[in-house]
Amino acid sequence: MLPVLDSPPHPGEDAPLYEKRRAVFPKAVDGLYRRIKWGWMGVTLAIYYGTPWLRWDRGPYAPDQAVLVDLAHRRFYMFGIEIWPHEFYFVAGLLIMAGIGLFIVTSAVGRAWCGYSCPQTVWTDLFQHVDRLIDGDRNAQLRLQRSGWTMEKIGKRTLKWSIYLFVSFWTGGAWILYFADAPSLVRDFWSGQAAPVAYATVATLTATTFVLGGVLREQVCIYMCPWPRIQTAMLDENSLTVTYKDWRGEPRGSVKQHTGGDCVDCNQCVAVCPTGIDIREGPQVGCITCALCIDACDAVMAQVGRAPRLIDYVTLQGAEAEKAGAARHQPLKSILRPRVLVYFGVWCAIGAGLLFALGTRRHIDISADRDRNPPYMVLSDGAVRNAYTVKLRNMESRPRAMEIALLGLDRGVMWSDDMPRGQAARALRRTVAADQAASVRLYVTAPAGTPAQDFRLTVRALDAEGGSDTHKVRFDGPGDE
Repeated sequence: MLPVLDSPPHPGEDAPLYEKRRAVFPKAVDGLYRRIKWGWMGVTLAIYYGTPWLRWDRGPYAPDQAVLVDLAHRRFYMFGIEIWPHEFYFVAGLLIMAGIGLFIVTSAVGRAWCGYSCPQTVWTDLFQHVDRLIDGDRNAQLRLQRSGWTMEKIGKRTLKWSIYLFVSFWTGGAWILYFADAPSLVRDFWSGQAAPVAYATVATLTATTFVLGGVLREQVCIYMCPWPRIQTAMLDENSLTVTYKDWRGEPRGSVKQHTGGDCVDCNQCVAVCPTGIDIREGPQVGCITCALCIDACDAVMAQVGRAPRLIDYVTLQGAEAEKAGAARHQPLKSILRPRVLVYFGVWCAIGAGLLFALGTRRHIDISADRDRNPPYMVLSDGAVRNAYTVKLRNMESRPRAMEIALLGLDRGVMWSDDMPRGQAARALRRTVAADQAASVRLYVTAPAGTPAQDFRLTVRALDAEGGSDTHKVRFDGPGDE
């Protein structure tokens, strides 16, 4: 679409490549979808700001914050779930589920994510309510925008921007609470004892929230975000979108001079739009399907005594059928259709797989790395020694006694670097602290002439709950050369 110019260029002048931004001042509106947005905004903000303060008892050896990304100890806690670094596939699975969830939502109800749950939408909506609180509704904001810099305008701008800054600061502050114990970090932050990265992160997120939500606003959705372009690949003729029923609304005319269409050209649908588009011009990248134009239009239709839903959630197929005289399309039929159900089935299958893996994972683990330089040593009595760095993981929130044993390697024995060779045996015991990985330096010897072979190191818990794991390793000697 060619840019719409405020005035045509003079002869011989080139038209500008980009249209100058026109500030958007959405009008307040009440209705079903506005109330849904109010409720969902409250839920999302409560989750974001409140989650770091939730507690979860994991015993005396683990943090009690319900959701915590513990970078220092490389752990991710989510209520009763603890993810270790070697279990990153759980995080990858959750990200895949989030992506498929977006496919489901977009295929079923268009850009509902953009209209209701996207952080850009939520914080922009919050800032727009601050605008109405300080400056008044749309007309008052327009008058203030066009007026000169009086003391009243300076005062209102100062107050409004201060509220923006306050909200932005707490947004950045809440983010860092997910990465450390929230009460402790708040005390350290305000006493100046927090890590420098905490202050840098809060400053960065404060600035980005202020700029994206308070200044750029709809420009992020229209120009910066790639999702409007990607989502077109997931929409089809059965996807619900906010649609103006032009066959019913056209030709437009005022209430006094009715010309046949239901649209009275009041422009209320444009006035309430947070991105400033005119839904009557058809599908546009700026439409985030928030449906506030439906609330505005329904209110006008009720005032002039005409049928509601001139603007409606409807599919392309449903719109064509309704245009041909069929009854109003039922949105539920568009949601419960094969494509959406297939996406949902895949989403459920991945979730079930993650739950199964989570329920069957071992809480005790062993891994070993063999020294490669030198690969072996011949001792004074002719025995061959290999050295290994063994890691024992205790994924329980309590200390556990474990036994490491050799499986295979006939007549092989082992000892650790904190004990004499004279105490070498085929099994050793160690206690691993709660929710920790312990490193043990092991030396394994076998008599001279023992051929190169694979064997296994095993670990088993010595408490009532039990559990075991094995790891295959290689034993080398002079015969390998």
